[in-house]
Amino acid sequence: MAEHSRSRYQYIDNFLNKPGPTTDPDFVPGAPTISNLEASKVLVIGAGGLGCEILKNLAMSGFQDIHVIDMDTIDVSNLNRQFLFRKADVGKSKAEVAAASVTGRCKNVKITPFNGKIQDKDEDFYMQFKIIICGLDSIEARRWINATLVSMVDMENPESLKPLVDGGTEGFKGQARVILPTLTSCIECQLDMHAPRAAVPLCTLATIPRQPEHCIEWAKIIAWEEHRKDTALDTDDPEHITWLYDKSLNRAKEFNIPGVTYQLTQGVVKNIIPAIASTNAIIAAACCNEAFKIATSCNPYLTNYMMYTGDDSIYTYTFEHEQKPDCPVCGNLAKTITVNPRHTLQDFIESLGERPEAQLKKPTLRTESTSLYFQSPRSLEEQTRPNLSKRLSELVSDGEEIGVSDPAFTIDFKFKLIFQA
Repeated sequence: MAEHSRSRYQYIDNFLNKPGPTTDPDFVPGAPTISNLEASKVLVIGAGGLGCEILKNLAMSGFQDIHVIDMDTIDVSNLNRQFLFRKADVGKSKAEVAAASVTGRCKNVKITPFNGKIQDKDEDFYMQFKIIICGLDSIEARRWINATLVSMVDMENPESLKPLVDGGTEGFKGQARVILPTLTSCIECQLDMHAPRAAVPLCTLATIPRQPEHCIEWAKIIAWEEHRKDTALDTDDPEHITWLYDKSLNRAKEFNIPGVTYQLTQGVVKNIIPAIASTNAIIAAACCNEAFKIATSCNPYLTNYMMYTGDDSIYTYTFEHEQKPDCPVCGNLAKTITVNPRHTLQDFIESLGERPEAQLKKPTLRTESTSLYFQSPRSLEEQTRPNLSKRLSELVSDGEEIGVSDPAFTIDFKFKLIFQA
C-alpha cells in the first residue's frame, strides 16, 4: 500500500511496528505484519446489527479483503440500529448495501458481498478464508457453520483450520468467543448455555393468551394449521409474516392485549434475538479485536469466552470454556441422556427439541441394528410411524446408543440413553 494511504491506520500501526510485553514470539514488527494483515481474507457471516458494526470495524482496522454473506433484505425496522442502511435501501440485499456503504467510505478496502444462505456454500468456499467472524441472530446457523468448520480440519494441513470468532447479543447482554475447530471448545460444546425459549402450553395459546407473544404463537401454531395447512410456513416470506401479523393483531384485540407489531411478529416467528445498538457496538469491537490479534500475532487472543452485561451496570467476565469429550461435533464419545423408559418415542422426540444440550427440531433416529423413526422420505416415515406410540423400553435397552440426524445440520449426533430408576 502507498505510504500516504496508511495515514488512516497510524494508531493501528503503533501496535504493528514494535513488539509489546505480551507479543507472540512469532511476531515480526513492521511491513511484513502489515502486509499480512492487508492480505488476510476474512468472511463476515451476517450483515445485520452486529454485522454492520463488524464490517465497519474491520475496514477501519486495516483488513482490506473482506467478504460478507447474508440472506436477508433490508426492512424499515432495521434502520434504527443497522447504520449502514438508509430508507431508500429498504427491500435491497443487506450484504450488497453494507458492502457498498463501507467501501464508499474506505476506498482502499475491497468487500465482496454474497446474498444467500451459508448452507448453500461448499467447503471450498470456506477454505479460502483466514478467519471467519459470525454476527448471527440464529443458534441453528451458528451450529451449522461450527460443524462445517470442524469437519473441514485436516490434521496434515494446518491451513484447513479456520479460526471462528463468534459474537452474539441479547438486549443488554452479549458474548464474544474464539473457537479453534477441533482444538478448543466449539459452539456445540457450549450449546447448553443457549437454552431454547421456554414453551408456552398449548391450552394457554388456545384459550387464555396473556401476552402479545402468545397471540403470535397462536397464529403460527393454530391459525396457520387451520387455514393454510397445505402451505409450508416460510419465515423469510413477507407475505407469510404479514398474514401471521394480521391474525395475531385480531387475536390480541379480541383479548384486549396491546403490543402486537409486525416487528414483534417477525421476531417471535423467526426466534430473533432482540438487539440494542450499544451492545452490538461493544461485542463487535471485541470480535474485531480478536480477529486483529489472530491475523497479526501482536497480542494473545481470547481463551476463549467473554461475556458482557450492561443492564444494571457494566460487567465483563472472561473464562475458558472446556472442550467436552462427548460433544457430537468435536468429541468422540456419545452424549449421555437420562430418559424415562415409560415415555414413548414421540415424547422423546419432542424432548430433543426442548433439551438445552440437543435442540433438534426434526430428528431421525436409529440404533445400530434398526431404524426407530424417519422424518422422510414419506415411505420410510409411514413405515416407522408405529414406533412413535411405543415405549422407549420396547425399542432400546438401558445404556444403548442411538444415532440422530437432523436436516438442519451436516453431522450425525450420538446419544447414550440411560433409563431412570
